[in-house]
Amino acid sequence: MAKPTGFLEFTREDPPHRPVEERVRDFHEVDELLPEGKLNSQAARCMDCGIPFCHSFGCPVKNRIPDWNDMVYKGHWRKALDLLHQTNNLPEVTGRVCPATCEAACTLSINQPAVTIRQLELQIVEHGWREGWILPEPPERKTGRRVAVVGSGPAGLPAAQELARRGHDVVVFEKSDRVGGMLRYGIPDFKLEKWVVDRRLEQMRAEGVVFETGVDAGVDVSAAYLRRHFDAIVLAAGSTVPRDLDVTGRELSGIHFAMEFLKQQNRLNAGDEIPPEERISAEGRHVVVIGGGDTGSDCIGTSRRQGAASITQIELLPMPPESRIPTNPWPTWPVILRTSSSHEEGCERMWSVQTKGFRGEGGRVRSLRCVKLEWSEPDAAGRRTFKEIPGSEFELRADLVLLAMGFVHVEHGPLVRDLGIALDPRGNIKTDAELMTSVPGVFAAGDAVTGPSLVVWAIDTGRRAAEGADRHLSSRR
Repeated sequence: MAKPTGFLEFTREDPPHRPVEERVRDFHEVDELLPEGKLNSQAARCMDCGIPFCHSFGCPVKNRIPDWNDMVYKGHWRKALDLLHQTNNLPEVTGRVCPATCEAACTLSINQPAVTIRQLELQIVEHGWREGWILPEPPERKTGRRVAVVGSGPAGLPAAQELARRGHDVVVFEKSDRVGGMLRYGIPDFKLEKWVVDRRLEQMRAEGVVFETGVDAGVDVSAAYLRRHFDAIVLAAGSTVPRDLDVTGRELSGIHFAMEFLKQQNRLNAGDEIPPEERISAEGRHVVVIGGGDTGSDCIGTSRRQGAASITQIELLPMPPESRIPTNPWPTWPVILRTSSSHEEGCERMWSVQTKGFRGEGGRVRSLRCVKLEWSEPDAAGRRTFKEIPGSEFELRADLVLLAMGFVHVEHGPLVRDLGIALDPRGNIKTDAELMTSVPGVFAAGDAVTGPSLVVWAIDTGRRAAEGADRHLSSRR
């Protein structure tokens, strides 16, 4: 245990944000780091609980949180880094963008602010990079087996790295022009700058992982080719089919899926040139973001940096409470009102609003037709229903609408079809306990299996799919 009385002596201290007036002028990361001198007291707050819910309940990758907190408190940073890497291939990513389900499950959060677990995780790995401790870990021997990984996002990268370290020859096929998948193009730079991803990719290349970009698996290379030239396949293509809005006026220009908008800005940040006629720009526009999740928040922050005239975010669900309610007890994830750094930068938020249609002028959207909703109390199963409030219709000015309502499932394209993979009722790839699909030797991980979920879940399934594939290959030797 770090310090038995630490949680009584020290209060939680979060890392500072860059000032709003400064950060909205660029796309650099919003969060700053706590000075390392303050981390000792933050780690000291960890109680080393008899049952560490942060580790066992709150963390999908089962990070050994109490152990590395203890090491930070004692100044054993190298040991803390080793413990962190035992469960997580991308702690520099989760330390930046994970919603920290571990902190929600921290025992202290029953009646106190939780331990700053995510910040400690980030500081451990960044300390390791600064000290030069994070080096390639090539295998001692090669197996002669080849594995194809389809997708280079938060599931594909851990799967590829784990398989390469087990001695297999790994080729990662990425449809985009750069490696990183959702990490590269789905998360804004103000949350995750791309040098963070590139730094880890260099380690993976030195470990023998080969990346093939601009290759649409199933189209540019067929399913039959992959089956013929590789001993195993890991599908980590994500859940990329966005949820659409089937209402009148949907065909008007100026209505875009969130990922179109976010990806384009990330490409601009990377130095790509995009013709003016293809630009999706919020500059001078009245922006409406439909969807209240993280992707919607990312659209708000990006629109603010592009110079939007106004930004409104609407959400179908009712406004969450400011604190836990009795039916949402610790250590479950608290369904409460959250204000992101993008919200801090300025926008109007509206809840219990349904979009009925779009109005346009000259072929371009000019407003939304909306109605307010009344939600029922939850039933015994926690389900709620809604009805429109009579006479509550209203119109919302908008000349740029961003649909951030989530995703439905993996793309059911040539790769999934030609491999003959079974799908579950929701359209996700069906797998067994080893994360092997209905086709022997073909595994799947990430959102392609779980549906839209967190980066940390993608990392976990990527690691588990690699373990399953390795066991499968070992059994065939």
